[in-house]
Amino acid sequence: MKEEIVIAGFGGQGVLSMGKILAYAGLMDGLEVSWMPSYGPEQRGGTANVTVILSDALISSPVLDTYDTAVILNQQSLDKFESRVKPGGTLIYDPYGIHRAPERADIRIVPVDAMEAAIEMKNSKTYNMILLGALLACRPVVELDAVIRGLKKTLPERHHHLIPLNEQALRKGMSLVEK
Repeated sequence: MKEEIVIAGFGGQGVLSMGKILAYAGLMDGLEVSWMPSYGPEQRGGTANVTVILSDALISSPVLDTYDTAVILNQQSLDKFESRVKPGGTLIYDPYGIHRAPERADIRIVPVDAMEAAIEMKNSKTYNMILLGALLACRPVVELDAVIRGLKKTLPERHHHLIPLNEQALRKGMSLVEK
């Protein structure tokens, strides 16, 4: 098994932390992992993306041109990464703020109303965990339990009281994906 994932959006949307949590979950599940963030000097409001590779074999390079799965959080990222999803791959996106929906017929396109769900949960900070849950529903590359353990590893201890809320958001995201 090898899954090459890109998560892309604006800085401040939790793109890098989503990738980091996913990478830690892979480690918790005993996988080989590569986590490579990329962001502009603007950080919040600027573009950000992270490449995560999860594999049961050694990973030769963290640099990728194409991806098995893309999680897209804004139009700019959709424009950049839609064409880079491998045929037969998966593109997960939040339609909120997207003015041109993905158009490819050779990939699975999964719209997830994550912003709407975060508003429903009355906490905008759950946005990235809702999308991570959707990713897990589409591509169960790691166990939910490993993601929770990854959260414990990445969140400072003073924020561990938020883990149940994050777990709720992950489950919400999983439920938003049509089987």
